[in-house]
Amino acid sequence: MDNQQEIFPIVDESGQVIGSATRGECHNGSKLLHPVVHLHVFNSRGDIYLQKRPEWKDIQPGKWDTAVGGHIDYGETPEEALSRETREELGITDFTPEFVDRYVFESKRERELVYVHRTIYNGVINPSAEELDCGRFWTMQEILETMGKGVLTPNFESEFKRCFE
Repeated sequence: MDNQQEIFPIVDESGQVIGSATRGECHNGSKLLHPVVHLHVFNSRGDIYLQKRPEWKDIQPGKWDTAVGGHIDYGETPEEALSRETREELGITDFTPEFVDRYVFESKRERELVYVHRTIYNGVINPSAEELDCGRFWTMQEILETMGKGVLTPNFESEFKRCFE
């Protein structure tokens, strides 16, 4: 289970830290804006790697999601968080991220300031057994056919449409 006492920075829409709160406070419907990083991993064929979220996650359990997604720790930069999360979730340390977008995502439970990146990577991916259920490359056709069927996270679907369609 996620550590509900983990401390997240609270930010304004420009990314300036204005306070802190626990994961539990950020995910309880308070809508406290907290920053996250996403990395979309493409291979040279144009397929995109997705991770399957474990059933124990407090947000969108069991659904397919962005290859790397994680909260920025208090005192950490988006770049540091992206490197840490990519290493923890996929075992990748040698990649070149490209900034794509920054936007506010809001669901019924939370508000996130999302820093979106992409990379092209053809090396070995070792998904973390502790952080993910599994992962695989999807073709663009597979993603388009699966949209709206409750298999992918709503966040991934909206971000994919926003950044890559």
